[in-house]
Amino acid sequence: MVDNRGLFGRAAGEKNANNNGNARSNFDDKLHVRYSFIVKTLFRHARDWYAKFERPISSISLVGGFVFDALTLTRVDLFWENLWVVVHLIIVASCIFLINLVENEASAEHEKNPAKLHFWLINALQWFFGGLLSTFLVYYFRSGSLSVSWPFILLLLAAFVANERLKHHYSRLLFQVSLLFLSIFAYAIFIIPVLVHAVSTTIFFASGIASLVVMGIFLFLLNIAAREKFKGKFWPLSGVILGIFVGVNLLYYYNFIPPLPLSLKDAGIYHSLVVNAPGHYTVTKEPSTPWSFFQASEPIHIVAGDPLYAYTAVFSPASLNLAIVHEWQRYDQTKRSWITVSRIKLAVTGGADGGWRTFSEITPRAAGAWRLNVVTANGAVIGKIDFTVIDQSSEPALLTTTNN
Repeated sequence: MVDNRGLFGRAAGEKNANNNGNARSNFDDKLHVRYSFIVKTLFRHARDWYAKFERPISSISLVGGFVFDALTLTRVDLFWENLWVVVHLIIVASCIFLINLVENEASAEHEKNPAKLHFWLINALQWFFGGLLSTFLVYYFRSGSLSVSWPFILLLLAAFVANERLKHHYSRLLFQVSLLFLSIFAYAIFIIPVLVHAVSTTIFFASGIASLVVMGIFLFLLNIAAREKFKGKFWPLSGVILGIFVGVNLLYYYNFIPPLPLSLKDAGIYHSLVVNAPGHYTVTKEPSTPWSFFQASEPIHIVAGDPLYAYTAVFSPASLNLAIVHEWQRYDQTKRSWITVSRIKLAVTGGADGGWRTFSEITPRAAGAWRLNVVTANGAVIGKIDFTVIDQSSEPALLTTTNN
């Protein structure tokens, strides 16, 4: 008689092992389903919560992003800061491309429905456009004098506000293209001088042409990918792009565009200036008062015949060496206009973080309203200082400081 207990025992063991394996597999499947359900539920709640509080979240991120840019952005010629801009441009261009590939049979519904891809593309487009325009606002505001460059800064500010308030227009190709071309042009204005190490009218015009070429390539590709959506849009798109191009060039012609990549880091009018070493000066000026910050024009008391010194620190990117001009002007009450008294050409070497330090000197021949314009060779205003010369018989109390 054959003993089959070992065989039966082995079969029973295998059966139990299979049962245990199946039980463990079923448990793992149930656990996976439960985790998937939890993740999907959390995502759905987060998505719905964002859709509900989208406006306040957008406003807070708008202000927070601007403050962040103002505190962290430093130089227009640094690799990481330019990478930041380029990545934003690529993302907004990609969002525009994808938005116009999505089926838009019910675009208004897609725009408001957080379960649709179109909804998230619109939000991403708004978010990254906000980052771009915030960056440009910071750069251009630092570069020029607000009293001169306010039209262009106002244009960027209007685009910045429109990005926040006119979200429902983002489904419109004309609105998308308008902000994209303005962003490309605003970037080209300062990155091309950085790359070619020169600032001139020709370079500015080349920046505009380069922007048109990039925009033309993008629209060509978009037309191929979304021909139906693009149909009938050629002339309206061409018109708005040409309008922005001409408008920005007119602002440049009348010196309303800040002269990026140049910026005025420091400036002042002093009673005396002693050169300790190249770029290192000891200066004297009148002590400031608690209300000095609120004065539109700084009062400067001098004895007739005493000179005044203008000190400026102008930032220029590395390898971008150029000339600036200290333009001393006096306001003529009779003619009711500013009269240029002296124009002093000064060399600026690029690359210094705090700006290239230099100075000029003049002896005012009349009391009254004066100003110093710091301008490029083309007349673009980098910055200005308004001050009022007041004659008196004795030297005022002076404070000695060092500019290093």
